[in-house]
Amino acid sequence: MLRTYNYQDLNTEDLQQLVQRNVDPANEIRTIVEDIISNVREHGDNALLDYARKFDKVQLEKLYLDKAELAELAQALQPEQKEALKTAYQNIYKFHQSQLSNEGKIETMPGVTCWREARPIEKVGLYIPGGTAVLPSTFLMLGIPARIAGCKEIVVCSPPQKSGKVNAFIAYVAELLDIDRIYFAGGAQAIAAMAYGTESISKVDKIFGPGNQFVTKAKTIIQSTTTTAIDMPAGPSEVLVIADETANPIFVAADLLAQAEHGIDSQAVLATTSEQMAEAVIAELNKQLPVLPRAEIAEQAIKNSYAVVVSSLNQAMQFSNLYAPEHLILASENWEQITGDIINAGSVFLGNLTPESVGDYASGTNHTLPTSAYARAYSGVSVDSFVKKITFQHISPQGITNIGPTVEILAELEGLHAHKNAVTVRLAK
Repeated sequence: MLRTYNYQDLNTEDLQQLVQRNVDPANEIRTIVEDIISNVREHGDNALLDYARKFDKVQLEKLYLDKAELAELAQALQPEQKEALKTAYQNIYKFHQSQLSNEGKIETMPGVTCWREARPIEKVGLYIPGGTAVLPSTFLMLGIPARIAGCKEIVVCSPPQKSGKVNAFIAYVAELLDIDRIYFAGGAQAIAAMAYGTESISKVDKIFGPGNQFVTKAKTIIQSTTTTAIDMPAGPSEVLVIADETANPIFVAADLLAQAEHGIDSQAVLATTSEQMAEAVIAELNKQLPVLPRAEIAEQAIKNSYAVVVSSLNQAMQFSNLYAPEHLILASENWEQITGDIINAGSVFLGNLTPESVGDYASGTNHTLPTSAYARAYSGVSVDSFVKKITFQHISPQGITNIGPTVEILAELEGLHAHKNAVTVRLAK
């Protein structure tokens, strides 16, 4: 079920091939996505309605639900369901609220003062996936930091359900976040709509949210061809579990399957210091997988996954930094020995009692994270993702006297005499 490799038997090329995922070597996905983007750009709302018929199998009368309609849908939730969403909301809000900070002013030399101030991104677009699973948790993860940052306009797109509406959980989160509308758009077409705007959907300054390979490809294309930015490439989800002899194979198998049930293109990887642990985990996978409601999806993802037997936790960490996982679980009582060696990871879960599920839902950290090794260069979503940092400086009479001659020399050596003169005329006064 789970392919197993021995780290010692893998050369550098083998390792590079093993950690590669979600590639599009023939540009098949890119070609499809470029066509979708072009169609939405040209035909706007009509293209979105056509794609709803084609991909979502829904004939829509309009492209959005308003606040009253969302409130009516939310009434279907049970009290305990509302309470669970409220608890998640509060924890996520508390963690992200702590990320707001004011930086002090710095006098770099007498009379020369510099500082930074944060300003919210005015228009943001949130993409809430709704393919094989509806994700109100993602709505919380994106909407809460957007609200904390103070974004003026929040555009929300999510695929329509078969009913032609959104899920009641999504509707209730819209209430919690005070969202006016949810637009019916999924996949690459939603990204295109938010990047270019349509008759109904406003063009935004930055797009947020995870998705499948088509969504991720659309985001990367949009970022390179428009003035709209993206949070990060956040595609099919993945987990790497590092387990030693102190791990519980039942827990490890459960964590791998929790990731695998996201979608057939998800990946769940085990790096273990013990062949016996690998065997025990595989045995547990065989027990736990068949009883899952999404067993068919999870089984496909497991076929796309593997285990690596390593000689030590340090070697496991070498592999982890190469893989650069979205989620990293240290299933070990000795996790404190290796946390300092973590270089590349989206979010880390420490010890045998910390499943990745808690971060997905309610611990407070954000679950919108870089995938496909982008954790080497990107961070997960935070309040910082929704603001710009603007630098300021003020020069006093003493300051221009102190710094002026330095700037004159530097401008002259670069041959930029107008730069020098902008200082010289001030020094003359």
